Amino acid sequence: MSRSKCSRELYCSFLDVTATRYSALSLSEVAPDNPSLSHDSISRWLATEQVQPKDLWAAAKKEVHSSPGILVFDDVVIDKSRSGKMELVNWQYAGSNHDVVKGIGVVNALWQTSKEQYIPMDYRIWNPPEDGRTKNDHFRDMLSSTKVRGLHPDMVVADSWYSSLKNLKAVRSHGWDWVMGLRSNRLVGKPHQQLKELDIPDEGLVTYLKGYGWVRVFRFAAKNGRTDYVGTSRTDLSREQVKGYFERRWSVEVLHRELKQTCGLARCQAKRGRAQRNHIGLSMLTWIQKHKRRLTDQTTLYQQDWEVIKPGIQLALAARLRC
Repeated sequence: MSRSKCSRELYCSFLDVTATRYSALSLSEVAPDNPSLSHDSISRWLATEQVQPKDLWAAAKKEVHSSPGILVFDDVVIDKSRSGKMELVNWQYAGSNHDVVKGIGVVNALWQTSKEQYIPMDYRIWNPPEDGRTKNDHFRDMLSSTKVRGLHPDMVVADSWYSSLKNLKAVRSHGWDWVMGLRSNRLVGKPHQQLKELDIPDEGLVTYLKGYGWVRVFRFAAKNGRTDYVGTSRTDLSREQVKGYFERRWSVEVLHRELKQTCGLARCQAKRGRAQRNHIGLSMLTWIQKHKRRLTDQTTLYQQDWEVIKPGIQLALAARLRC
């Protein structure tokens, strides 16, 4: 059996330029100067390659180290509800669906220097049947990796899913501050009360978070009528400062949308877990390529995709009009 002629460069370049089809068969049909590259060969390569989170760090570290920033955490669920038996797929809550779905969970760590400047620097795939680890375990692992890499974020930001007592203490153990969502039933003060029972003024309330210590808590009314509680270890921060930090989580949502819509994150139908892991990692490496082009050419990831298909559409449109 011949060795596969597929490579990371070829696969990422394919994810970069394609817009509709992401299968091994599609790649085999368009691979340049390589007629012997079969879709079976590509599938075997994808199931045996070893793309890991450290590869993403290698691609991102120069930009991350170049400027101070904040560390933002969030997870995304790659919906696989219509797939058959597939490794890495677990039932889990997906915020985009507002429901529990079958999918592959990915926890991401994002380095953000401003609302417009951000880059993924680490990720973990959530699969408890394989390793017994929770999303919060992965959160703390990535915190430790960030410390080992010599980074000192100005703030660690996440929603209430990641604000467990163990996580907050882990952030503090590294010498960092945090701004995170807090569940309405978190106990504060002495005697203990739930957050939802407190009268919190607009300027926030400095109170004692059970098991942790002194924090400043704010209440924000969402447009849909929901009430959000946001806390911070920096008791000197104002309402606007905390709101500014917390709203910067939106960059992770933008990243997830760009990964799905321009890098094929959710389009792999391989059954093997290793193939899915590799595709996810290669999708993120593809995003790095497109992100660098965005900075140098001042063009969005969506515009880059359009520039690829525009010449073909122009030719096809002209041909139709001549008929």
